[in-house]
Amino acid sequence: MSNDLNHLAPAELPEAEADFEARWEILMAEMQTRFGKCPDLNALLLLIGVQELGQGVAVFTKEQKQDLMHIATCRLFGLSGHYELTRVDEDGWPHYKLLRPVPFANLKEQERMLKWHVLEYFALEEF
Repeated sequence: MSNDLNHLAPAELPEAEADFEARWEILMAEMQTRFGKCPDLNALLLLIGVQELGQGVAVFTKEQKQDLMHIATCRLFGLSGHYELTRVDEDGWPHYKLLRPVPFANLKEQERMLKWHVLEYFALEEF
């Protein structure tokens, strides 16, 4: 018997809301322990961007912080096949290309998709 969900990326598969929220709360507790406060989603994106840049902690301009958050978003949506790393430039900044559009979603759905990808990122990466 075929499963109609086989064509969906993991982030698009249904997960019980309670299970999802429990996983998110565990991650937030880990972040609270590590950093002394609970980061919001933007702070997590910045953190992931810095991690992906791989140049350590530094002082970044506002534009660089936006670029880091973009790197994080591309890396995260790369987990579900939406983006692919194409190169790292001479300054060490990764560049991605869009492979397939991210599904349209309202703000709440976008936040949930990002959170799911953040959970997967931290599950895969040794942070």
